[in-house]
Amino acid sequence: MTTDQCNVLLIQPRFTVGSFWNYQDTCKIVGAKYPAPPLGLITVAAMLPANWTIRLVDWNTQALEDADIDWADLILTGGMLPQQPSTLEIIDRCQARGIPVAIGGPDVTTSPDLYEHADFRVIGEAEGIIGDFIDAWRRGDRSGLFTAEKFKADVTTTPIPRFDLLNFKDYTQICVQFSRGCPFTCEFCDIIEIYGRVPRAKTNDQMLAELQALYELGYRGNVDFVDDNLIGNKRAVKAFLPELIRWQKERHYPFQLSTEASLNLADDPVLLNLMRDTGFFTVFIGIESPDPDVLVATRKKQNTRRDIAASVNKIYEAGIFVLAGFIVGFDEEKASVAEPICDLIEEAAIPVAMAGLLFALPDTQLTRRLEREGRLHPGHDHSDGDLGDQCTSGLNFDTLRPRAEILADYRRIVDHIYRPENYLARVRKVVDRLDMSGPNGDLTRARLKKDIAEFFRITWALTVRRPEHRRAYLSLLGYCIRNNPRALNAALILYALFVHLGPFSRYVVGEIDRQIEAVETGEWQRPVLEAAQ
Repeated sequence: MTTDQCNVLLIQPRFTVGSFWNYQDTCKIVGAKYPAPPLGLITVAAMLPANWTIRLVDWNTQALEDADIDWADLILTGGMLPQQPSTLEIIDRCQARGIPVAIGGPDVTTSPDLYEHADFRVIGEAEGIIGDFIDAWRRGDRSGLFTAEKFKADVTTTPIPRFDLLNFKDYTQICVQFSRGCPFTCEFCDIIEIYGRVPRAKTNDQMLAELQALYELGYRGNVDFVDDNLIGNKRAVKAFLPELIRWQKERHYPFQLSTEASLNLADDPVLLNLMRDTGFFTVFIGIESPDPDVLVATRKKQNTRRDIAASVNKIYEAGIFVLAGFIVGFDEEKASVAEPICDLIEEAAIPVAMAGLLFALPDTQLTRRLEREGRLHPGHDHSDGDLGDQCTSGLNFDTLRPRAEILADYRRIVDHIYRPENYLARVRKVVDRLDMSGPNGDLTRARLKKDIAEFFRITWALTVRRPEHRRAYLSLLGYCIRNNPRALNAALILYALFVHLGPFSRYVVGEIDRQIEAVETGEWQRPVLEAAQ
């Protein structure tokens, strides 16, 4: 092997099992192994020299064998905070076998010291620094630190991700990215710290080329735009969507689309209609709180001065159903927030509400403020592998309201919204409110064969393999057929998500009960900084 050749193993770290987002039971009933593939790693793979041999192991969908590691000259890995324990395990395991490890991604970018023992650390966006890393490797360097200038990566140079490395059947969706960054200043958010407040978008041709690559590889189904706020650069997205509409129409809508956006999407009927005509079927929106004082204090002002439930309903009228995020534990909460949050979720008819405990993420405005106030807990930037995401491991700081009171509020919310009768009642409301006159209700779409196969797979799973769901599932199916048959796909998706969320909510309630008991009995004590050895 010449010095210019290299065997590179990309390893996607495992996410913690106890997570709102892993949807393991949902994946099983649709025949998948995990919700989404590692877009970051397959994008970096496309930036590597053409003569390097590349393999991918997604540890969420397959085993990581010693033989995989031994094959490689270089390991590339890294991810987000919930992947931290797995990422650290990968470093130790690979180094023990004598293979150098390069770490990149959001967690090493915001907490670089935690990964100081990695052979290489790539801090920031890869486009700005990957060339220097490759040059160093070719020179024979086997360790190094590479730091990209913040917010300067030119995403118009980002290559088409190596979708060919994926087994599409392993995932419920495939991911793409149009833009990075968000114009808002939410105090608790790390996106603006990593990617900046001026969203940078790819060109229209560039984005269409990525979708065409997926199409030519034979993929049909859900494509998720992983932008943290797709409409952060409205001018760019409004220029792109008409071209995407034409692309979808020419191919009879092979993809149904999902994304994340801010609630002010509801204020722009032109943009909503464009998203409907493009084939967007769902959008995640961070609502966080119904309390205007909380929203102003946490700099989520785009959600104030509006009827939140009415805004959500406008999105339903475009044929797009809403998933939403809510947070408990803000300083400005004056009393119990459980009832107002539950009331809003019911009024807005949001079946999937990701309610979480406030977590001070590394390198955010919130974390810096809490640190100045002496309220941030030591080890705040570490992820406990026995816990999941902010559903069970939030409040890594001294709260102003009594901790047990916040936990009890949170428990009430999770217990209420995921009781089967409450969840399914909201799904029925969504069925009633969705206007499916757009392409998502069009039975001539190119992915119809896949949709039909998925319908029979889900129906078999929920009536034969898991008979405890039979009555509720068939009842929802009948309601949808009678009242809005074009919304059948949305109803199926929302029920399939509940197969995970129902049991997961019981797990969360049990975990929060244990935390409340620990606080009330004095077993839980504020973490203290350990003395240096």
